[in-house]
Amino acid sequence: MNRQIAGWVVHHWAKWVVLVLSLVLIGSMGFLGGKLTSIQKNDVGSWLPGDAESTQVINESKSFTNPDAIPVVVLYVRDAGITPADLVKAKSDVAAVAKVAFVDDNIVGPIPSQDGKAVQITANIDVGSDGWDKLPGVMDHIDDVVKKGDNGMNVRLAGPAAFGADQAEAFSGVDGILLLVALVIVFVILLLTYRSLQLAILFLICGVGAVGTAQGVVYLLAKYGHLTVNGQSQAILSVLVLGAGVDYALLLVARYREELHNFEDRHDAMAHALHRAAPAVLASGATVILGLLCLSFAQMNSTSSLGPVGAAGIACALLIMMVLLPALLVIVGRWIFWPFVPRFGTPLKTDHGVWARVGQRIAKRPRVVWATTVVILGALTVGIVQLDATGLSNKDTFTTEQPSVVAEEMVSQHFPGGAGNPVAVITKTAEADAVKQAFQDTEGIAPDTVQVLGSKKGLSYLEGTLAAAPDSKAAFDTVDRVRDAVDDVKGADAKVGGNTAVNHDVQNASSADNRLIIPIILLVVFLILALLLRALVAPLILLGTVVLSFGAALGISALVFKHVFGFAGADSSFPLFAFVFLVALGIDYNIFLMTRVREEALELGTRRGALIGIAATGGVITSAGLVLAGTFAALGSLPIVFVAELGFCVAVGVLLDTIVVRSVLVTALNLDVGRHMWWPSKLGQKQDVEVDETATDAEAVRV
Repeated sequence: MNRQIAGWVVHHWAKWVVLVLSLVLIGSMGFLGGKLTSIQKNDVGSWLPGDAESTQVINESKSFTNPDAIPVVVLYVRDAGITPADLVKAKSDVAAVAKVAFVDDNIVGPIPSQDGKAVQITANIDVGSDGWDKLPGVMDHIDDVVKKGDNGMNVRLAGPAAFGADQAEAFSGVDGILLLVALVIVFVILLLTYRSLQLAILFLICGVGAVGTAQGVVYLLAKYGHLTVNGQSQAILSVLVLGAGVDYALLLVARYREELHNFEDRHDAMAHALHRAAPAVLASGATVILGLLCLSFAQMNSTSSLGPVGAAGIACALLIMMVLLPALLVIVGRWIFWPFVPRFGTPLKTDHGVWARVGQRIAKRPRVVWATTVVILGALTVGIVQLDATGLSNKDTFTTEQPSVVAEEMVSQHFPGGAGNPVAVITKTAEADAVKQAFQDTEGIAPDTVQVLGSKKGLSYLEGTLAAAPDSKAAFDTVDRVRDAVDDVKGADAKVGGNTAVNHDVQNASSADNRLIIPIILLVVFLILALLLRALVAPLILLGTVVLSFGAALGISALVFKHVFGFAGADSSFPLFAFVFLVALGIDYNIFLMTRVREEALELGTRRGALIGIAATGGVITSAGLVLAGTFAALGSLPIVFVAELGFCVAVGVLLDTIVVRSVLVTALNLDVGRHMWWPSKLGQKQDVEVDETATDAEAVRV
């Protein structure tokens, strides 16, 4: 940041203008952010691109069915056998359920099971395209209705609407439990780091302000910019903004504390701190923003939209932490650091710190250190073979038992697995009979369940019932067989959709996105590092270290998921999401370190600069890593397997980056490779000391 601009941010009177404008911004955006949950789109269909076959079926079937209708199955079970009184009860519930708000009065049933132990009715819920958060209330109302006078029957709610209600309940903790857990974790880490209660509180105030501002901006993008936002992206947004924002604040405050020893006027100290720290922070933030925006190339709407969501969040975090926080710090004065207040003219004791000693030890045998570290991290990546990232069934989606999942399993015990969740086919009317026959004859479709439900404008709409559970691999295989069968009907131009087909297309699209987006992100991050460090060797080495760290984190996570947590697998988009956050955020710490190393190398050479860099940044980067790992670990407070897995993997990866990769591996490589890190820039030609000289050179750890 230009020194003149930095000076204006914390000018004696401008700081008050900054404070007022920031409060207005945070207040207005925070108000809008409170509405973000109301415009989430969590139905799987909204995640897919428009050219997916199941999406085309959704669009073309609008004249036959309500695209916003979500089916709910009311299941009545009596192990001794359904009685005539039970059937009367189910019939009377049809009329009662139809009176519930948002329920379509066209209810199917009661339908008895072949084993005589169960009966079901199916209703459609229409809460609108933006009414996902209303589902829990509707399900509760229906549950109250159908359980009155149940006469000892086991009455359950199943189907997509019940499952969606459980998801909505799980994600309702995004703005409550999740944020509270994250704030507590951050507060404890800050308190241990600075041992200053008031400074920790100031950090949290700015962090919460950044989260609220980001949610307001994302709300506007979703409301007026057609950006898809779901519960997962909102949860990730909260922890990303809080964690990254506090990281940026830590780096700025660390430099500010240094400058308070050099300048008597705190305004001058902050201006110099911004001038020295802001370029690295802004470069780091830009790397994360551009890395996230690479997700825009994804086929999946839910994945591509996370790019702008996360990028907007990081931009808001940078704005609050680089503008509001500096103004607040100079307003409150030095006392904010009490009881360890930095005094003008007193020496800054960093030459005998832990990280200085670590650097000196590495300097004795840097090549052995980095080679050993690479071997260990490489061995940890072997655990990836245990990762089954091919998607999760409904029962494996949650970390805790959910009513809808239990009900779904009970439905499959008494009815065809896909009951209430049909496969849909759109075809030309002229070939409808042939398509119906091919559809019905397909292995995996329950006998005599295929029906033509309507014909309009030359198109016919058909539905059939799956024999297997709609979220199972067997059901996905059946969808593939149905597609092959109807494709063989010449001139039919038939397309296969329905919830199972949508889920199947989601997994296929996610796998394709993994192959496309990961190389793009690597290229973008490499180009950013090359421009920032004005070299080619260092960016390649740094990128390699972060990829190695990602592989190790994924390997550790895969083993823990399977053998400790007992998770059945992972969503197909999990590797991509983990890669984006670990590479983009992991590069952050290398940027913080390497910009300081380069700054010192210009005067003292690369090897001495490496030791000064780790001594000067080691403490603050470690604290930043702990904060970010803690905030992502907070995702485990939500009972969603995908979110919990992502939080765990990112937390492990960030800790590896800060404690092992940045402090040990990168420092050892800097010491071994020396000035050649900066090839082909002029700095790569600057004379450097030998490795053995750095191990005992006191000047090497002077900050």
